[in-house]
Amino acid sequence: MKRFTYILLFLVVSPAIAADITLSTFTVDVTIPLGHRCMGVLPTKSKSVADPLYAHGFVLQGGQKPVVLCALDWCEIRNGAFEQWKTALAKAAGTSPEYVLITALHQHDAPVVDLDAQNLLDKVGLENELYQVNWHDQTLARVAQAVKDSLELTSPVTHYGTSDIKVDRIASNRRVILENGGVTYSRGSRSGGNEYMANAPEGDIDPMLKTITFFNHDKVLLQLHHYATHPMSYYGQGVVSADFVGLARDRLQRENQSIRQIFVPGCGGDVTAGKYNNGSEEHRQELINKLYQAMAAASKNTVKHKLTNINFRNTALVLPFHPGAHLTRKQLSEDLENDGLSTEKRILAAMGLASRNRVEANKPLDFPCVDLGNAQIVLFPGETFIGYQLIAQQYAGNNFVMCIAYGDAWTGYLPTDATFEENFTDSWLWVGKGSEKKIREAIKKVIRK
Repeated sequence: MKRFTYILLFLVVSPAIAADITLSTFTVDVTIPLGHRCMGVLPTKSKSVADPLYAHGFVLQGGQKPVVLCALDWCEIRNGAFEQWKTALAKAAGTSPEYVLITALHQHDAPVVDLDAQNLLDKVGLENELYQVNWHDQTLARVAQAVKDSLELTSPVTHYGTSDIKVDRIASNRRVILENGGVTYSRGSRSGGNEYMANAPEGDIDPMLKTITFFNHDKVLLQLHHYATHPMSYYGQGVVSADFVGLARDRLQRENQSIRQIFVPGCGGDVTAGKYNNGSEEHRQELINKLYQAMAAASKNTVKHKLTNINFRNTALVLPFHPGAHLTRKQLSEDLENDGLSTEKRILAAMGLASRNRVEANKPLDFPCVDLGNAQIVLFPGETFIGYQLIAQQYAGNNFVMCIAYGDAWTGYLPTDATFEENFTDSWLWVGKGSEKKIREAIKKVIRK
């Protein structure tokens, strides 16, 4: 049956009200247990923990409703699990779910959680294969309690600052033009060991690390850092890690415990460290150092603004499901029930079917924007490609805009039209052509020039 997709034609706009603006922060260890699957489909489950995984976040009060931002050192949060997180943290903060911005930093040696997919897996005897449900629910309860507890330790916010720092030699686009003139999107996170991939141009990236700093007069309370790239140096051996983005953040945090450091991912679905990284420990340390140095420099290049208003805008976004024959309901159901397939392939089928069910049930994504005046924070779904971050920046004009990716990640990769025209395909792709038009319309509704 032919399906039609659309963006719902309503926009939630919440103006700020005259009130004291306050900030509280929270940090919770969310490390997976041993024996837990990583990245949803990696065959090697967690064997050891190199460094812990954290949920870092804040609650900003003083607008019409409190705004919550939570950044987790996890791979992805999808479908019903994403709804669980928004609902639980909203209740803890005394706000509405659309005011809760949740992002996963997308480290691969970390979990993917998708309640709808795990429920489908339960029905075919694969309980706890995508993720361990009881552990997840207990972890969510601890984070929600931390959010609630943080409200007793608020600090006034009088100002915020913005800064842009160029990051050198981390990001490179997956897209590489081959010697025969063809195009490949195969420059992955560890492609630096391939001479051709290492020598190919960086391609389309955003080289700037963006930081928003919250102040109580001259006292720095929190720094929110943002950069667009896949966060992996190496992965897949069952060694749990927050990888170079988390380790750079933690190094900066250790220098001054009074300033909360939070890192959020940009639209790096098609951006990796592959030009500059061969998967070695030496290169991991280089990536940590480069990102740490950029984040540390942010405090020296801040343009300070008085914070008087918090505005919030949100629009509903409905994206088309991928029309591929491998993602029809019939094929996905057959793959899910086929015990002759690997568990990993059956998990992929469950994830695809869960996302198809959500689209066909007309459950839209939220596309929220927090507006501080001279700075805006926007949450995109899934593995949004860098082109969308560049589009949003163009639309914002001279205004500072931070484009966070990896909200509800049921979409998987979220390519631009140009990428679809080059026949980009991947097993982690559940949206179809026409997505760019929908996202452009959403950008225009929530971002202010």
